[in-house]
Amino acid sequence: MRLLLAEDDLDLQRAVKTLLERNGYDVDTVQDGQDACDWAASSVYDGFVFDWMMPRLDGIGALRRLRSEGNNTPCLMLTARDAVEDRVEGLDAGADDYLSKPFDGQELLARVRAMLRRRDAYQPDIVAFENITLDKGTGEMKAEKGSVRLNGKIYRLMELFMENPRVIFSIPQLMEKIWGWDAEAEINVVWVNISQLRKRLSEIGASAQITAHRGSGYSLEAGK
Repeated sequence: MRLLLAEDDLDLQRAVKTLLERNGYDVDTVQDGQDACDWAASSVYDGFVFDWMMPRLDGIGALRRLRSEGNNTPCLMLTARDAVEDRVEGLDAGADDYLSKPFDGQELLARVRAMLRRRDAYQPDIVAFENITLDKGTGEMKAEKGSVRLNGKIYRLMELFMENPRVIFSIPQLMEKIWGWDAEAEINVVWVNISQLRKRLSEIGASAQITAHRGSGYSLEAGK
């Protein structure tokens, strides 16, 4: 799962990013609402975690702008403002949940999980292709010979393939969808992660494979 965290307190930002990444999330960070809007418009995220009070554009303003542009990505709002009218304002602006500072790390994780479960009522938590299942909540991938837990970019890559079997993705498309337009990653990270994913699939006895299409890209195909 890929999250966008907008928080101008750098100490808190680092702490939240570390907590989320240690629990299997892929996290991009920005420090103000304007950058949050720019990043949200240039890439695909499963969820937003926005601080309310930020420079240039606050979290509420950023969320209102994104909602007006048709972006329905779920958002958890973090704020020290805990009056009832503040919570109402946040929810009316399009926030899916609200967490007051200071907060416990385990509660933050629970609220993020709940937010992501609600992100699309029509998307199952478990996706399947051939004999492979991928639990989108835990990152666990299972097949005939066992299971393995995926996280970070390799999870995002497998999630994309599992949700779009037999669809060919070019390397530029994979770079944009998994690493984002603003990423400094080199193209060879795609090959490295696909190689690692192929190894995981082999280890668990998957009956599907990631196929290279010369000059076109990669797709998840049924095994022969």
